[in-house]
Amino acid sequence: MTHKDSTPGKTPMETHPPGGTAAPHEQLKIVIVGHVDHGKSTFVGRLFHDTGSLPDGKLEQLQKAAERRGVPFEWANLMDALQSERDQNITIDTAQIWFQTPKRQYVIIDAPGHKEFLKNMITGAANAEAALLLIDAHEGVQENSRRHGYLLNLLGIRQVAVLVNKMDLENYSEARFNQIETEYRQWLDTVGITPKVFIPIAAKHGDNIASISARMPWWHGPTVLATLDDFKVSDPPINQPLRFPIQDVYRFDERRILAGRIEAGSIKVGDRLVFSPTNKVSTVKSIERWNAPATESAAAGESVGITLTEQIFVERGVIAALETAPPYELTRFKARVFWLGKKPLARKKKYKLKLTTQEVECEVDSIEKVIDASTLATVSRSHNELFVGRHEVGDLTLRTRKPLAFDTLNDIVPTGRFVIVDGLDVSGGGIIAEDNYPRRTHDGHTKSDNIYWSHGKVTVAQREARNGQQGRVLWLTGLSGSGKSTIATELERQLFNQGRHVYVLDGDIARHGLCSDLGFSHEDRKENIRRIGEVARLFADSGVICITAFISPYRSDRDLVRKILPRDRFVEVYVNAPVQVCEKRDPKGLYAKARSGQIKEFTGVSAPYEAPPAPDIELRTDKLTVAESVAAIMEYLALQGADSEVSI
Repeated sequence: MTHKDSTPGKTPMETHPPGGTAAPHEQLKIVIVGHVDHGKSTFVGRLFHDTGSLPDGKLEQLQKAAERRGVPFEWANLMDALQSERDQNITIDTAQIWFQTPKRQYVIIDAPGHKEFLKNMITGAANAEAALLLIDAHEGVQENSRRHGYLLNLLGIRQVAVLVNKMDLENYSEARFNQIETEYRQWLDTVGITPKVFIPIAAKHGDNIASISARMPWWHGPTVLATLDDFKVSDPPINQPLRFPIQDVYRFDERRILAGRIEAGSIKVGDRLVFSPTNKVSTVKSIERWNAPATESAAAGESVGITLTEQIFVERGVIAALETAPPYELTRFKARVFWLGKKPLARKKKYKLKLTTQEVECEVDSIEKVIDASTLATVSRSHNELFVGRHEVGDLTLRTRKPLAFDTLNDIVPTGRFVIVDGLDVSGGGIIAEDNYPRRTHDGHTKSDNIYWSHGKVTVAQREARNGQQGRVLWLTGLSGSGKSTIATELERQLFNQGRHVYVLDGDIARHGLCSDLGFSHEDRKENIRRIGEVARLFADSGVICITAFISPYRSDRDLVRKILPRDRFVEVYVNAPVQVCEKRDPKGLYAKARSGQIKEFTGVSAPYEAPPAPDIELRTDKLTVAESVAAIMEYLALQGADSEVSI
């Protein structure tokens, strides 16, 4: 066996199967959790020894080291990968060690239990298929014991065995063991976990770990090793839709190799892929493996690289899927979050969300319910003070700054859970809940030549005659803070009071629904305006006056909307105010955030605005009042309608 000792500041200890020994093909990842000082490190050290997995001479080396220091030998020393752990006598990081039984190979993920380091458990348990949960027989069930059970359930780990440790401190009492089992089994049942077995152990002495202990003749159940071998290994999710998060892009010769781990499904040469959330499409040209020949296919669990027939730009953070079965691509979704941060999870605060290789800025849009993870009681707070505190669970809605590619946890596990980072700290873990999410169809990138505009039996002219007005689009464009929305809503009120059929399409409203899947890149802004233009066209076609209030910074996008409308039905209104005036108003505090770097690609600060060269109406709102601006539009509409059978 090879062994890598970590040094302070390096990665945790990682021990691999013995060199030269044929390892079993089957592998199972388990996570070990428990309250601080309930004996996790001691248990793992003893397990390692009792399975004959220690490197030759390692035990003697540690025993002599303890003797030189004048301290008793501790089995936990085998897990002390960091010097700071030895100093504090607590486990503060996540470590992975390998060992094997005749049946299979195991990867043990030792997850910390001290509440100061509980956040590490999220990453420690993320890839585990089963769990061993330790409880100190002397201290009994603690708050963290209950929180660990809740978190295991949240992460979808259903194979659980509970080890009641330190039975020697209770004189190997059967009554004490039964008391803890009854109490904890009832609580686990409330969170949906049915433990496979409760096992009484004394890790320090090796009782019931690899062999049945003579000190507990009343115990007729299995050992820990027998229980581990009885756990089931899940089949790789090969039959699920392909999910291939891109971890990195490498250049070799003329090739660009997209590398990553296939989390679900399978991939083969010739597959047509869509890369979400960029929605770029290409075909698999080859499948590459490190230090091995290329193959025609690969499946879930394999780390591979692919090359494409079309050299599209793809970078880390996108998820490749078959074009026929893409993930969701949205900026808003429902989630359940287990919060571990020192500061509460609050609405409208910026956080970083990590899902597979994606990293996006997010904020809490709404909080529906807060639960105490140790009691399962609903936390009562006023709506204005609603937040998710430390060690609480929140049912909430998250909004991301740009589209996120994801699945629900019930559909595909790896792309259905995430972590949230507050500052530099991983402060929460969550799952994406079921909801009626819209999904891009597989042929969303392909246009058909067999689509025609459907004409009903009621004409536009008949609608306009009934409404007593022409359908129009009044397109208000200008910088944020120039006054577009204020003018639009006042104009709507005055036209409505005149008996007109009128409706305002506002940018914020559109991005809550119709365009909720779009970010603020040049491409997304273009698509945002295209969608609004199509909706505005439908309003005008129905004989309604549609007022839009959008920054719409690009001239070509506004011209595109003008082209899809009949002549004289598009009125471009340039709401013109210098950026200095807009920034001084700053009604939403956006300019301040843009100047501080919190908002990227902000029009007028870090992104351009292309003013209309010849607008139908120009309103200098640094000089005109709202009333004067509305009056100018009303006068224009009256003049335009003077020669028409249907005014305005």
